[in-house]
Formats: sequence, C-alpha cells, structure tokens
Amino acid sequence: MTDELWGMGVAPTSAAPARRTPFDFTTRPEIVGTRGVVAAGHYLAALAGYRMLERGGNAVDAGVAAGLALEILMPGRTGVGGEAPILVAPVGGWNGQPVVAVNGQGWAARAASVDWFRGEGIDLIPGDGLLAATVPGAFGAFATALLRFGRLRLADVLEPAIELAEEGYPVYPEVARTIEASAARFLEEWPTSAEVYLPNGRPPEVDELLKMPAWARTFKLLVDASLAAKGGGREAEIQAGLDYFYRGPIAEALVEFSRGNAFRDATGHEHRGLFDFDDFAAYETRLEAPAALDYRGITVCKCGPWSQGPVFLQQLALLEGYDLARLGHNSAEYVHLLVEVAKLAFADRERYYGDPTFVDVPLDRLLSTEYAATRRQLVDPARASLEDRPGDLSDFATPDPTGRPRTYRNDTTHLDAVDREGNLFACTPSGGWIPASPVVPAVGFPLGSRAQMFWLDARHPNGLAPRKRPRTTLTPSLALRNGRPWLAFGTPGGDQQDQWTLQFFLNVVDFGMNLQQAIDAPVFDTSHFRSSFYPREAHPGRVTVEGRIAPDVRAALEARGHDVRVTGDWTSGRVTAASIDQERGILKGAASPRGMAAYVIGR
Repeated sequence: MTDELWGMGVAPTSAAPARRTPFDFTTRPEIVGTRGVVAAGHYLAALAGYRMLERGGNAVDAGVAAGLALEILMPGRTGVGGEAPILVAPVGGWNGQPVVAVNGQGWAARAASVDWFRGEGIDLIPGDGLLAATVPGAFGAFATALLRFGRLRLADVLEPAIELAEEGYPVYPEVARTIEASAARFLEEWPTSAEVYLPNGRPPEVDELLKMPAWARTFKLLVDASLAAKGGGREAEIQAGLDYFYRGPIAEALVEFSRGNAFRDATGHEHRGLFDFDDFAAYETRLEAPAALDYRGITVCKCGPWSQGPVFLQQLALLEGYDLARLGHNSAEYVHLLVEVAKLAFADRERYYGDPTFVDVPLDRLLSTEYAATRRQLVDPARASLEDRPGDLSDFATPDPTGRPRTYRNDTTHLDAVDREGNLFACTPSGGWIPASPVVPAVGFPLGSRAQMFWLDARHPNGLAPRKRPRTTLTPSLALRNGRPWLAFGTPGGDQQDQWTLQFFLNVVDFGMNLQQAIDAPVFDTSHFRSSFYPREAHPGRVTVEGRIAPDVRAALEARGHDVRVTGDWTSGRVTAASIDQERGILKGAASPRGMAAYVIGR
C-alpha cells in the first residue's frame, strides 16, 4: 500500500470542516439549547443535574448533583465508596489555566505493601473483597469541585440522591441483571448486601422500587453536619461535610467494618481490610493541571498519568500524521490504523504510567512530536502486530501477566454538563461496585476495589506502595477550540474508554459529524494489551467490532492478521457529550442509546 493510499504526509493542520456524512439518521435528537445541558449515564441523574441549573446553579453544581445521583442509580457501575476523576473548565480558569483536573482517585492503606501481600502468598491483588479497597475518592472529588467551582450548597446537590435512595426508584433491566448475578453470593456470604438488594429474599423485578434507606440516612447526616457549620457560609458547610466523611463517623464506620470482618476473595481465602483511621483523616483531594495535547487546532485535556487519560493524547499524536478522512470512516484501513496505534499507546501506558507523586512519568517525551514520529514508523499498514512494544525511554521493569480463573471487572458511568456562562464539566465515576464488595451496613454502601490495578512489583511505575493511588482506567475528556472551552465527553468501559471516546472525537473533528451522529456510529476496540483488571488477561491481536461494521471490512482485517470478534450491533461504549459554541451561545448534548439508560436534558 502506498503512502498516498495510506494517507500519510497529507494530514490536515486544522479541524476538518463540517461535511455531510452517511449517518444522517440518529437514534435520538442532538439536544440543542441556550441555558444548560446535562448528559448522564442514567436519565434520572440527568434530571437531578438539570434541577440544579433551574435552581440557579452552574454546570459544576449540575455535574456534582448528577454524579451523586448516579452513585445511587447505578450500583453495579459506581458508588460513593469508589472514585470520580473530574475535569472542569471554569469561567475565568484556574491557577492561570483554562482547565483543572480534580484527582478523584483514593489511595492505598498505609499498611498495604508489596511485602505484606507477598508474605500472604498473594501475587496479584484480588478484584473482590476488602484487600483491594482504596480510600473512597468520589465524595472528596464531588465536594471539592463544588467547593471551588460551584455556587450551591452541599444540601442542594445531595437532595436528589437522598430522594432516590429514600423513596426508591424503579428497577431497570441492567440493575436487575446485576443483582440477579450476585444474588447467591449476597445470600451465602454478604448478608448486609442481601438486606439492601434482596429486600424480599429475592432479586427485585424490573419496575419494582429499590430503596436504600441506610445510604439515604448517611447522606442526610452529611447534610446535617454541613448545616451545623457556623460562620463560614457554603464553603464552611462543604468543608464540614468533607470532615464528616473523612475525619468523622463515616470514616470510622468504614474502618471498623473493614478491620472487623473477613470475607473470602478471589484468592480462595478470607481477608480483612488494611485501613486505619488515619488513612482517611490524612486523605485530601488534589487539584492539578491536566495533561494536554493540540490536535488539528483543538486542545484536548485529560487527567494525568494516575489515570490512563494520556493514552488518548498519545493516540492523537500518532494519528495527526495521517489524513483520516481519506482513509474513509470505518474502512478496513481506518480500523486497522486505529487499532495499531492503540497497541503502541497502551504499551506505553503499562510501561510508564503511575501516580506521579511516587514515580517520574516522562509525559513530555511521550507526547512529543519527535516521539510520535518515531513510534509511527512501527505501524505496518498491511499487517497486525502481535507484539507488546512500549517505547524505549527508560529502564522500567514490567512484570509478567499472571493468569487467574475468575474475573472481577464491573463497569463505570459518565456525565457531562455545560451552562450558558461557559462552565464545562466532565466526570467518570466508578468503583464501589456491589458485586465486588459487601455493603457496609452503618453507611449503606460498599468500599471499592481499585487497588486490584496495582502490580505487586515495587519497580513498576504502578507498583503498590502505602498511600499511593493506583493507575485508574477512568478518563473524562475536555477539549478547547480557539483556546476556549468547547466539548466535554466520556464513556464507561475500562481499558476501552480511550478507544471508544477517541472514535467519537475523530467522528466529530475529522468526519464532521454532530454529537449524536458521532455517538451512534459503530465502534470497535482492541484487547491486545493486558487488562487493568484482575486477573490481567491479554488477547494478542484481538479486535472486537460491533455487528454494524461491514462484513468486507471484518474480512479485510482478518486478512491483515487481526483476531476479529463480532459483538452486538449496539453494545460497545456509552458515550455522553456536551458542548458549547462560545460565539453563538449554543449548547448541545448527546447520549448513547446503548444500555438504554443514558440521557440528555437541556433547554
């Protein structure tokens, strides 16, 4: 294949102009308004966020309320015992920058060390039970974003979540399936979970009301603690809520339950948790500059290398050397190129990414034009690579994968919000999954299991260490156009998040689709590299495509050496997005029909 056909050396230098696409039909309308838009993984969460806009709040208030509601509505995807990375583009910027990253990832217990696990004969942190728990980062992230960039009170943004937990919400198919799949374990091993999710001794049916009274009580106590703050207004109220969670009764209950109970996990043995109270009391949410890269005149911002976010940017750096429109949307050449680029970027993720307070992550070099040019030469247009090929920047050791018979991976959700003033908010909450850890009865929710992503190798950038944050797959996205906030987007999907959102972004920027067209278009992904989740499986050469990818494209991929697997027509990714046209004051939003739960509300 010639360079001319491959499209190299003729890449546009700015965003492609809007053009007519073959995806004129959309499953839902692209929502267009002028006052505010909230897109969320569940329609009731989108409504919760929009209520804040009607109350006089901004996009941050809306995003926080929607995020807290998602914790109640999607217990198999997220929970307040988990984590919530956030990107905010506040009006006026932050610390001289247009975008701020809210580090919503919790850290490991002080007692958690490689030596401790090795001493227990454990070579891979299990994905269930109490050993994999990190200090919950989600509430700290939401409260900190509210404190610094919102305008409403903690009582306001918690109100919808309290209503949903106390009054209940109709069970929808996904939640019914999640509870059904875990019912036996709840009954046999986790009675505190059975009490909440099997209220009549059985899984609830679709359209039955699911109530979470203990969780509602916890959120109401948070509100009471915040309102008891004296003399400082909303800021003092929010800080009082943070103290109640991390340095008060909630932390005490989580530590007591973790240390006082042992549960069987994937090792086949029972283990207690490793927390002490100071692990919570010392925890703080960090505000940080995002990682960023310019692509065709658009600046894309991601969370730092404590997330997998920079892998999105590395893929963009490689792809800027190609004219993607000339290759053709979802052609065999296009799919092959994106898959091969993903393999290179994710290999670097595994070799170099980790908590930057513990390791020196060479992001400047990984995102440099020179490095991208060197890596681009490894892409063979005619053949799929079956190798793991991280770039040679420094001598980091990478452990061998270890097989395990059972996988403990749940999923995630996402939300975006924008307001008429120009505030933009993107958040990918996850963790605290009910299939992975038992409910803590005093508070009504389970702890998370994100520590399963650590390697038990101190030499690895993502190796376990006390008070270290595990590298998370959670990865919201925010883009600037002409230096001004433009687009917030994201999806659930673990390791696939920065593949599905990349395709959405390219659909908009390189193929001129509107937000809903870009979301509806069929997608693909590779699981060539090692999974971030227990038991760290890898499938060299594997490419999974939605059934709407043309059969001749699938055949051409197989001819190049890809191991092609076909999934359903509408199964991969649940992207949501919100945007603002700063010149015209037009706000837009879109949500994937996949999963039949995500929705957009705006006007």
